[in-house]
Amino acid sequence: MPPLQHPTDTHRGELVVVTGMTGAGRSTAAKELEDLGYYVVDNMPPSLLRDVVRLVDESRGVEQPVAVVVDVRSGSFFDSLQANLAQGATGRRTTLVFLEATDDVLVRRQEAARRPHPLQGSGRLLDGLQRERVVLARLRSEADLVIDTTDLNVHELTDRIAEAFGTPETVGLKVTVISFGFKYGIPVDADFVADMRFLPNPHWVPELRNQTGRDQDVQEYVLARPGAAAFLDQYLPVLETAAAGYLNEGKRFMTVAIGCTGGKHRSVAMTEEITARLRGLGYDARAQHRDLGRE
Repeated sequence: MPPLQHPTDTHRGELVVVTGMTGAGRSTAAKELEDLGYYVVDNMPPSLLRDVVRLVDESRGVEQPVAVVVDVRSGSFFDSLQANLAQGATGRRTTLVFLEATDDVLVRRQEAARRPHPLQGSGRLLDGLQRERVVLARLRSEADLVIDTTDLNVHELTDRIAEAFGTPETVGLKVTVISFGFKYGIPVDADFVADMRFLPNPHWVPELRNQTGRDQDVQEYVLARPGAAAFLDQYLPVLETAAAGYLNEGKRFMTVAIGCTGGKHRSVAMTEEITARLRGLGYDARAQHRDLGRE
């Protein structure tokens, strides 16, 4: 079962500053924060911190959580980060996250990425890492949260970020169930595709032809056809199993496409029913009807 959902968001209006060693996972942390609903700015000069927060306040509201990623690529601007944080100039509750790992692990990651260290100059990669540790030493000591990623894979790091900054609402799986017509093509972003053309088509029932799968008469007709109930009873456990696997792999979005010939009757009715059942199981599910109205 997915985690229960609660409306309270304890991270409203929060400012998260992500920094740390090159290769320690800053980009992974930023992507996860974005998935959790944060407005993320990568490689931001610290001197612009107040301006970014002000722009977000004006465009998205003061409750929009913000995350900024700052690293030594910011050059001379980097020294101003401590001053900006100390002044509390943004007016937001601020959390400083520092990511680190051992030198040998960081060297392996940088070599695998085939990128030079921004501070190595004409020296070795290890020289750049040692310079970076000196530059970041005070920030590390003042960090609210230090995450050592030496023994963490990508999924484990995203779990740590979600544990620290997610809410029951943001860390749960979001499922989009979309109806479509095969004659218009399969949705390119579908993770799962189910074909409802094995069910009799309401198009050939005169009193149902001009209705859609959103209408009760069509829904009752489709769900009462032989095989409809068996399909639902067997397909929902498949989606539950996949959903659990998605969450284990750090994926929080799943798209299920339900198709029929034109995307008007059978796929729409089944999409509505599958969405309702998923919601009943506690998932954050929503229905979309891509081709409804095209006929």
